[in-house]
Amino acid sequence: MENWLGRSLKNKLSVMIILAVLVPLVSLGLFSYTIAERLSEEKAKMTGMNTLRQLEAYMGSVINDVENMSLFLIGSNEVQQYLKSPRFDYLKQSSLISFLTNLAFSKAYISSILITPIAAEGTPVSNKTLISSEFADITAEIPDYYEKHPKWWSSVYSEMTSDGLHNVFTLSRPIRSTTNRYKPIGHLNINLNQQVISDHLKQAGLEGGGYVVLLDDEGRIMAGPDGMDTEHSLADYLPGLPSLDGDSGSMNYGTEDAKRTILYRTISGVDWKLVGVIPFQTYGAQNRYFLTLTAAAVSLAIVFVIAFVVFLIIKVTKPLTVLTKQLKNANPEEPLPAMPVNSIDEVGQLIIGYNRLSSKIVMLTDEVKRNESMKKEADMVALQAQINPHFLYNTLSSIHWMALMNKDERIARMVGSLSDFLRFSLNGGREYCKVQQEIDHARHYVNIQSIRYPERFRLEWDIEESLLPHTMLKLLLQPLIENAMLHGILKRDGLGTIRITGRQAGDTIRFAVEDDGVGMEAGRLEELRTRMQTADFADNERSGKGSYGLRNVNGRLILHYGSEAKLAIESKPGQGTKVSFAVRCMKEEDHDEAYDR
Repeated sequence: MENWLGRSLKNKLSVMIILAVLVPLVSLGLFSYTIAERLSEEKAKMTGMNTLRQLEAYMGSVINDVENMSLFLIGSNEVQQYLKSPRFDYLKQSSLISFLTNLAFSKAYISSILITPIAAEGTPVSNKTLISSEFADITAEIPDYYEKHPKWWSSVYSEMTSDGLHNVFTLSRPIRSTTNRYKPIGHLNINLNQQVISDHLKQAGLEGGGYVVLLDDEGRIMAGPDGMDTEHSLADYLPGLPSLDGDSGSMNYGTEDAKRTILYRTISGVDWKLVGVIPFQTYGAQNRYFLTLTAAAVSLAIVFVIAFVVFLIIKVTKPLTVLTKQLKNANPEEPLPAMPVNSIDEVGQLIIGYNRLSSKIVMLTDEVKRNESMKKEADMVALQAQINPHFLYNTLSSIHWMALMNKDERIARMVGSLSDFLRFSLNGGREYCKVQQEIDHARHYVNIQSIRYPERFRLEWDIEESLLPHTMLKLLLQPLIENAMLHGILKRDGLGTIRITGRQAGDTIRFAVEDDGVGMEAGRLEELRTRMQTADFADNERSGKGSYGLRNVNGRLILHYGSEAKLAIESKPGQGTKVSFAVRCMKEEDHDEAYDR
């Protein structure tokens, strides 16, 4: 760790700033989680009590609706007349059944409505055909119950009607005569479908798998989740549950994994209770959610802080890092690259000093190269002076005239071509010539070789006339023709052809020298291309390897025209070789080294 910190200023700054920010950030996250944990239980209780209030309102509306309907029925003239009729009247019965059916049809929670006459000869009337029922009226236990109470709500029981078996609970009340001193004449039962009530309670389920139970005034289950039998009390499923005193309240029940929160509210008018049971695991789940949320927020903040700190530190130390790498990896033989100055602070001043040092090094390097170049040029001038070209020209001219006097035209032609060839090669030290001069020089070379190798090759010229006045680097075509002759044509049997083409495309002149000689294998061609790419002109001269002419031309093209002018070589065994290059198009006046022939 110490080595890692000591290796970089950026590492030190990053660790110190990140630690300074993370400590308060993590503390804030822990504090937020603690507050959220305390609030989650209160939130769940408030939500549960709101749910019970909504269910209380729903059940209150159902009870009020059923009780109002019962008052409407016992006071109905049609019901009164049917119960007071001394004999069975089919029409009145059918009309009453239709009336009850229409009344019950609009209420999904009403299972059936039953009107029973007190008279022994009377016939009960219901909107559904009653097959069997477990209903037991309160008068079986308390005969005078209805003397003191106008109505009675039963517990849950089963009844079989024409549309199947249902669990129901009943609002039961006597029907009294409205004309004969309120004498009892019948009994009314409005049966509520317990499944509809249970489904409504399930739909309003509490958080985290909690549930709601409806209890009657004796604590028996009237409706609730699946698996709770209506014949039992809630204490049978929650042993040791304290009594639910008061109109509403809450308490904690159980321990550890079985711990629950109990919420309850009393439905006024019937003394029923709605009881909500919420597992304590719900709070744990909410706490885990808040913990996850807090951890995610803190983690995100940490990532952002780390990224932001690293970004700032990198931005501040990047110039120093780049400067360090450049100094560390600097090549003593190459100039140091300049660096941009983006600020005037201490780092910026350091970069300015570095750039000054780099400029000084470049200046000194250029001066050394210039001195070396002048030395080489002086050596070349001395060498040319030793050759004494005028003496050479005069000697060749004498040999030429002696051959003409002896009528040996072949020798005269060969010596004349050699004289012109050498004169152009020396060229007064000039580097550039006209395209026409370069072609003439190549023709002199071909004339000499055609006398030396008669009937071995022929030359085809295809040069656009518009190219002849242009200026180009001298001694490019002759080495390529020589290479094609020596390494391509003379190594095959029979007469060979060398074709030289020149075309202008925009501001570029492209030359190609193509032969139909022996060609090269793919491996040899790739080796040649690689050697030409990796070796410069001086290395080629010292290496002593083959294809010196190609490498010489390639090196001079790159030196004078740039890397885009390098030679392109194509060859196939037995089919020949094609060497091409492209140079910039120049008129005579575009180069001060161009001259008239």
